[in-house]
Amino acid sequence: MTMVKICGLKTAEHVEAAVKAGADFVGFVFAPSKRRVSIEEAALLAKHIPAHIKKVGVFVNEEADVIQTIAKAVSLDYIQYHGDETNDFVQQVGLPALKAFSVRNADDIKKAATFAVEYYLFDAPGTDFRGGSGHTFDWSLLKKANIAQEKVIVAGGLTPSNVADAIQLIRPAVVDVSSGVEKNGIKDATLIQTFIRNAKGAIQ
Repeated sequence: MTMVKICGLKTAEHVEAAVKAGADFVGFVFAPSKRRVSIEEAALLAKHIPAHIKKVGVFVNEEADVIQTIAKAVSLDYIQYHGDETNDFVQQVGLPALKAFSVRNADDIKKAATFAVEYYLFDAPGTDFRGGSGHTFDWSLLKKANIAQEKVIVAGGLTPSNVADAIQLIRPAVVDVSSGVEKNGIKDATLIQTFIRNAKGAIQ
């Protein structure tokens, strides 16, 4: 069964909705974004998250010591690198990692092979910020790529109405959503629940 990551959480209400609905990962954004949270806010929210749900911190071109400090303060399970970080930098930080790749063509997917990380996150190119654009990319590019599916996270433009289609086509390890479970730029508990239900029911 495909796992689900709900990203860009900022309130206890929406963390609780994700936890109760069966999310496997929750994401806190520490990079410039309208979904950005402080270390203190994330640490408080993290207390509501059971150990079996993995906490992911999203960073864009951040300093290694800052990442390590936040990871410790919030008890992050994974670091999501959503900028121009190199594999050497990821290894220097030394924490379990997801590396995000903006997909415009097949060459963008091939870059993943140069990184030693737990997951590859394939996203649509960002607009004002890295990621979180609400746009999809050409999923068929991933279908054709020679890449280990158990390491693939699909993001970008996923919604409760199209997530099952993405899963059935690509069979990723994880689907990742942020803007697709928002109304007027704010997370919506019902949309979170519906997204997770539709994702979990996509493949029987």
